[in-house]
Amino acid sequence: MKEEATTLGAVDVLTPRTLEEALRLKSETPGAVPIQGGTDVMVELNFDRARPRALLNLNEVTELRGWTRANGRISLGAGLTYAEAMEQPLAELLPALAEAARTVGGPQIRNRGTVGGNLGTASPAGDALPPLLVSGAEVRVASVRGERTLPLQEFLVGPKQNALGDDELILGVSVDAGAGRETFLKVGPRNAMVIAVVSLAVRADRELLAAIGSAGPVTTLVRAPLDEAVSFPEQVAAAASPIDDVRGTAAYRRHALRVLTKRALERCLA
Repeated sequence: MKEEATTLGAVDVLTPRTLEEALRLKSETPGAVPIQGGTDVMVELNFDRARPRALLNLNEVTELRGWTRANGRISLGAGLTYAEAMEQPLAELLPALAEAARTVGGPQIRNRGTVGGNLGTASPAGDALPPLLVSGAEVRVASVRGERTLPLQEFLVGPKQNALGDDELILGVSVDAGAGRETFLKVGPRNAMVIAVVSLAVRADRELLAAIGSAGPVTTLVRAPLDEAVSFPEQVAAAASPIDDVRGTAAYRRHALRVLTKRALERCLA
């Protein structure tokens, strides 16, 4: 079946039916912005912050959906929604991601927003990013030239900036399926439908891992031996590089990280 092209205002909407078609269209139209859930892209359009040449609608590309488990890794398609991340058995395998997904907007947003969208937007406040980072995430991207895999730390290059080439699309992300205990915590002005003032994912396995969100230009990973649990909250706070903004001060964010890390360790090391 051939891809469709429609027009939304002054923006063309391209709708491929297969991944091969999607990659070809992205190569032919490098400025096309991928859209699936649209929870970030439509905000930019509605507030006239962006006016791309075209939107590349990926909703019909079935190769980007779902998840699989093999060889000690879990592969999440770029089209996996937050609602799907909350469902069993995936929620049991990746509890921190499920906890983060529950904090994202309301049911409508969770039903539409995707892991791939969070990766593509690359916001320091992206809720899925800390859980993925502590799980050793590797991002799979592709173009008509072929596929490549990048560690998530290399994929996130700055605030709302990622390492995608102009002709590349995110296929998905793979994470460690190990038995380590993990959790996600978030501070916001209210309990739901809020951008994080600061967020944190912690994983305890052979070492301590913490990923800090909304307290630096990119999501930051902190490592320490298991026997440094007592000093780990201070290490996490020191690793952050927060700013003062309308949602909170830098000092508050560092304080919150100490408290969140201590609570997360109590959960993971109990």
